Amino acid sequence: MSQRLIVVSEPQRLELERLRDTAKKAYLRERAAAILKVAQGIPGSVVAQYGLLRPRRPDTVYAWLNRFQSEGVAGLTIKPGRGRKPAFSPSAPEC
Repeated sequence: MSQRLIVVSEPQRLELERLRDTAKKAYLRERAAAILKVAQGIPGSVVAQYGLLRPRRPDTVYAWLNRFQSEGVAGLTIKPGRGRKPAFSPSAPEC
């Protein structure tokens, strides 16, 4: 199996390090750390299994890499509208 290579420019590396060290959202810190490790040459599957605070599926780390390559650092954030929708809304009119 070939190793996935990712090239991170110096400004991107600095932004990823800032996110890794200071982001308020834990998921941003984790994603930035994973991308930095893959950019250093560690295979994504190894980062997924051993390189983060908890094991992740390799496909998850590769999805983060894909989003980073297509959208940059902004691609690491969770987009609005994602996730489960509420089953009940207190502001909905009663029938």
